[in-house]
Amino acid sequence: MDSPLLSTHGAVPADPPDAQVAAHYGEPSAEQRALATGAAVVDRGNRGVVRVAGADRLRFLHSLMSQHLERLAPYTPTEALLLSPNGHVEHHLALVDDGEAVWAHVEPGAAAGLAEFLDRMRFMMRVEVTDETASYAVVTLSGVEPPEDALVTTDGLIVPRETLDRDWHARLAGLWAYEALRIAAHRPRFGLDTDHRTIPHEAGWIDVAVHLDKGCYRGQETVARVQNLGRPPRRLVFLHLDGSVDHLPAHGDPIESGGRTVGFVGSAARHYELGPIALGMVKRNVPVDETLLAGGVAATQEVIVSPDTGSTVKIDLRRR
Repeated sequence: MDSPLLSTHGAVPADPPDAQVAAHYGEPSAEQRALATGAAVVDRGNRGVVRVAGADRLRFLHSLMSQHLERLAPYTPTEALLLSPNGHVEHHLALVDDGEAVWAHVEPGAAAGLAEFLDRMRFMMRVEVTDETASYAVVTLSGVEPPEDALVTTDGLIVPRETLDRDWHARLAGLWAYEALRIAAHRPRFGLDTDHRTIPHEAGWIDVAVHLDKGCYRGQETVARVQNLGRPPRRLVFLHLDGSVDHLPAHGDPIESGGRTVGFVGSAARHYELGPIALGMVKRNVPVDETLLAGGVAATQEVIVSPDTGSTVKIDLRRR
């Protein structure tokens, strides 16, 4: 469903998968600066919201997710992954428990499938899973205190959808602003900077969304094998793009080295200080000092995930 803020004067819809929210409201550069250094709010109301209630909710989610959730304290935001049996990432969740239920937000269009899967896995546990996307929305707020009815996650606030057009006491900033700052912070977005083969080590989610000392969960064998015995085949990389080119590489464009394809472009944006930037997924053995071509645009690398990740080597993510 389209956000009510899309009717704001100057609002320009974003491209898919974010077409239901605004890319900007007429002043992309000023909006990005406001989000980075002032007071701004970004409408991310196209994201899905799932609620898991019931006495067994934490134990239930703990048994399925990559994060340690069994003793999660109320109002302590965290992140978790739902993996396939082979260890590939299927969902990335930003979640928080309010003392009665766990609330999580996921990528646009993903809530219904996630809720259906969780409902099938309940068996005899006392949990109730609902897709709350029609009633709740996600925003990113900077520079002002969150409203009392907001649930704070590691990546935004969950608020009643009917209150999206409230007075936020902050400037409206479009998704272009949020995405540029996210990319600059080296934070991958599931489905854009990952693909169906992505495992947690490749995207640098080990330190934020995976607990390496918890019990069994779906896909754990792959995580343990890479951590203890091997290396992931690919690594997430930050790209400084050639600023003399008048376009950004598109999502999915090839990343090339020496005439051969070594990866793909994930997200790209124009940052108000850094210029054109992107995230990409490349083969682990690509030299970290090698200049690449990202969708035909020259790009230098900045390490996010070390080529030595895994095999009990400490991960150096160098996040901003």
